[in-house]
Amino acid sequence: MKSILLFLALSTTVLFTSCEGDPGPPGVDGGLVYAQVFEINATYSYNNTQNTYSSPVYNFPFTVYESDAVLVYRLSGEDTTVNPPADVWTQLPQNKFYNDGTGDFFQYNFNNTFFDLQLTIEGNFDLTNIDSIDITNQIFRVVVVPAEFAATNPSMQQVLEMMQIDGSQIERIEL
Repeated sequence: MKSILLFLALSTTVLFTSCEGDPGPPGVDGGLVYAQVFEINATYSYNNTQNTYSSPVYNFPFTVYESDAVLVYRLSGEDTTVNPPADVWTQLPQNKFYNDGTGDFFQYNFNNTFFDLQLTIEGNFDLTNIDSIDITNQIFRVVVVPAEFAATNPSMQQVLEMMQIDGSQIERIEL
């Protein structure tokens, strides 16, 4: 009796492990795609005809595609409440307001193509009055996030149709 049970157990094991179906189609090679990052130490030059400051034009040190998203952060301080202290980065555009009652402010900003990047400062007053600490040796971190252009740019109506809902089913939030 033991030999019959052993024979049945072995034969069913062989029977079920030897079953194999058709192989599926080959998949696309995968891989992780990371954002590229580099830092710039910028000193601005004043353009008196436009009342703006601009940095030199910086070429990207790697390939950037037209669809990639470019983000720029300015080193705006240091958090000393943690050990070790950590850098504080503020995403551009960044406004700096004066607390002197004039309403004056200036803005760190940037322009880019998929070849290069230029940092700018614009404001609502004579920018020659900006403190030199705000225009010299400013550290910026540039992050290039890989992206692909969307195959379509659907309208809101097309999105609602794809989700199979109408506008009355959208929750409204009152502030």
